[in-house]
Amino acid sequence: MLSCVALSAQAVDTRVRLLVQTAPLAGLRYYEANQVWSELRPGDALRLVRDPDNAHDGNAVGVHWRGRMLGYVPRRANATLSWALDRGDALRARIGRIERGRVRRLEIEVFVE
Repeated sequence: MLSCVALSAQAVDTRVRLLVQTAPLAGLRYYEANQVWSELRPGDALRLVRDPDNAHDGNAVGVHWRGRMLGYVPRRANATLSWALDRGDALRARIGRIERGRVRRLEIEVFVE
């Protein structure tokens, strides 16, 4: 009986995540990524923010971490994401991979739940 109570007391995560795309972060050196680089970890949640008034790309999607602008989804990978965000789709993003060597690189993962 005790094991049944313990099992029912645990929260069971029944959400399903579907990975939509992965992409390297563009503009990494131009925004705040360098200031917070040592704090970034794979799995950290990111926020995707549409920037339809961007002078360089009407499909621009900014990538934010804890309120700080890290960069953008690359132009070659942002059309579908901007369309989905404009429709109100609930996209989630997280840091997928970080390369901390001489050349810094951050890969994001975008998914739907």
